[in-house]
Amino acid sequence: MNTIQTTWHHLRRSPFQTLTATIIMSISFFSLSVFAIFSHGLSGVLHYFETKPEITIFLKDGLDRSTVENIQNDISKYPNIREIKFISKEKALEIYQEQNKSNPLLTEMVTASILPASFEISTSDPEVLDQIAQNYKSKVDLVDEIIYQKDLIDTLLTWTSSIRLAGIVFIIFISLVAFLTIFSIIGMKITNRKEEIRISRLLGASKYYVKKPFLYEGIFYGLIGSFIGCLFSFILTLYYQTTINQFFIPVVFIDTDYFYLLIVFATSCTAGMIIGYIASWIGVKRYIKF
Repeated sequence: MNTIQTTWHHLRRSPFQTLTATIIMSISFFSLSVFAIFSHGLSGVLHYFETKPEITIFLKDGLDRSTVENIQNDISKYPNIREIKFISKEKALEIYQEQNKSNPLLTEMVTASILPASFEISTSDPEVLDQIAQNYKSKVDLVDEIIYQKDLIDTLLTWTSSIRLAGIVFIIFISLVAFLTIFSIIGMKITNRKEEIRISRLLGASKYYVKKPFLYEGIFYGLIGSFIGCLFSFILTLYYQTTINQFFIPVVFIDTDYFYLLIVFATSCTAGMIIGYIASWIGVKRYIKF
């Protein structure tokens, strides 16, 4: 109890520094919380687009039923296959007629016999499509043509990697800002109380005793800052939830998943306390030498 009272006394004696640390920590964890919520939504968007790319394999004419089944079985062995759709000649004609129903002349000129059968393959991993394309390009006795938007897939994979890397860099940067803020303010407070600490040591106080209030103070900044930051981020994102979700239709970008929000809140508060403790611990180790 005495340590908590001493910590509170430290906070009240330097209100400007306390307010500055709390505001900066709140802004830092507000940014991290918003990023976590938007990252969750962005993962849904990326997943949606990752599962959209397809590869279409047009088959040679004259293949018997067993050969077509063997091709389908072979494709199904690839990892992360979502769907394998076989389009027969008759089905291809139906699709062609539906797409060109406004132009009767085009539909009259085309029959099922001149349209190739095909497989439309979609996966949950775009890299698998490239493997399929490379493997079936060499099977000229079975495959007539392969339609595969490689540039689109490569662009998607590049965006995915860039977004994830940017997220890691952002988290490290914000955590560093929070760490340096607490470290600097604790260092300033120790410097201002250097004489008071020296007298306490002369009176027999242990090193840990004089360090403990500063450690508690760092934890306080981390906990309160992360709490306020999370609270405001939740209020803001939930307020704009409908507007943001309408923009990303058909993907639900911000889902009112209270369990996920609870995880974000608990993780942020825990991270805030850890950052606050480590920053203050390093600060007292650096500035309290006696």
